[in-house]
Amino acid sequence: MKPSLLRRLSMATAALLAFTALPALAQLSVDVTGEIDSNVKVAVPPMPAQQDVATPAGSATELGRKIAEVIATDLKGSGLFDPSGPAGLPQIPFAEVTFPQFDKWGAYQALVQGFVRTTGGEADITVGCYLYDVALKQELTRQGYVVAPRDWRRAAHKCADAIYARLSGESPFFDSRIAYIAESGPKGARVKRLAIMDSDGANHRFITNGQSMALTPRFSPDYKSILYVSYLGSRVRLYIYDIGAGQQRLVTESNNPTFAPRWSPDGRNILFSMAIAGNTDIYRVPAGGGTPVRLTTSPGIDVGGSYSPDGSQIVFESDRSGGQQLYIMNADGSNQRRISHGGGRYATPEWSPRGDLIAFTKMSGDFKIAVMTPGGDNERILTNGWQDEQPTWSPNGRVLQFFRTSPGKQGSSQVWQVDLTGVNERRIPTPLSGSDPAWGPLLP
Repeated sequence: MKPSLLRRLSMATAALLAFTALPALAQLSVDVTGEIDSNVKVAVPPMPAQQDVATPAGSATELGRKIAEVIATDLKGSGLFDPSGPAGLPQIPFAEVTFPQFDKWGAYQALVQGFVRTTGGEADITVGCYLYDVALKQELTRQGYVVAPRDWRRAAHKCADAIYARLSGESPFFDSRIAYIAESGPKGARVKRLAIMDSDGANHRFITNGQSMALTPRFSPDYKSILYVSYLGSRVRLYIYDIGAGQQRLVTESNNPTFAPRWSPDGRNILFSMAIAGNTDIYRVPAGGGTPVRLTTSPGIDVGGSYSPDGSQIVFESDRSGGQQLYIMNADGSNQRRISHGGGRYATPEWSPRGDLIAFTKMSGDFKIAVMTPGGDNERILTNGWQDEQPTWSPNGRVLQFFRTSPGKQGSSQVWQVDLTGVNERRIPTPLSGSDPAWGPLLP
């Protein structure tokens, strides 16, 4: 879905959605820390259509129901809300969207109402989204989105984002995409293809055909491209795939094992690891191609590399001390120092977009997803699977996706999600086994 498909509201729609200042009494909110064991109860009835006309994505009434379903599913998946509907809730009249009958919804704390308006056919649809505090009988926020009928899910995700942001005080993350590696075939000879999907697993699309092995994708900071590793025979290549154009270009290639590419925050440079003569180091190369610059020189295996949000530092893993541990260095490779000091081994670090935490794979018996501060303090284990690895951050730095591999010869990998409380965990559906997820920025 192209960002341009989410258009500005027309003057008529803007008038319909005109926002007035809200009273200061509206205090309904959710606790993102997990300290309060009480999710906000939200009613999400079907969204009525101003006129039930046909579109390529279904009738306007059908779209209203499907949009409400996605909103409820998004809110449920965040772990902060207890939504009901749209199934089992009454269909409200169009005129009631902006004048809710609060007495109907006394069992809930929040009410989400909206509408779908279109002239049918290929014409754009307008989706209105309203959030109400039931107890105070107040409107908390309203938004409107104009999209092509095929992009109705984006309007639903945007609505859920507006609700999440208003009630949590956090930046949203639903209207985003995931790049990952789709796997098929026997465990010892997997076909690995690059794929992308919405953050909830919908709108799935394969990018590569599996003739070469694809690994470790990462979205560019501007969301226009995906960086990944391609293995074909003895040649290893770093490619940048242009999502809009459907084309890719070569960044660098080598006969030496090359892996774990990462973008710099400004999109100008790419970090990657390369093994030469038995020694693995971290290199930097311009995104447009050029001669790689070596950043580490220790007689060991230095892997990974994830920039801090401001681009001034890099976190990476190294076995220079005898086992895999986490280190931080300046962006030019200077001032390398160890930050992990607990038991077990540490791998696949990724810096939070908020800058406050580093996520990583903790290997101590089983593999688990964990976080710590950039100074190495407050280490916390978030998952308890048999083999959980390769964390990737949501755009708001509150949720992590990773992949979980089941044990045994027939074991497969699946994409999972957990928030920073470690309590709210769920699997993201994919048509094939999935590994190496990479969460992209919030769509514009």
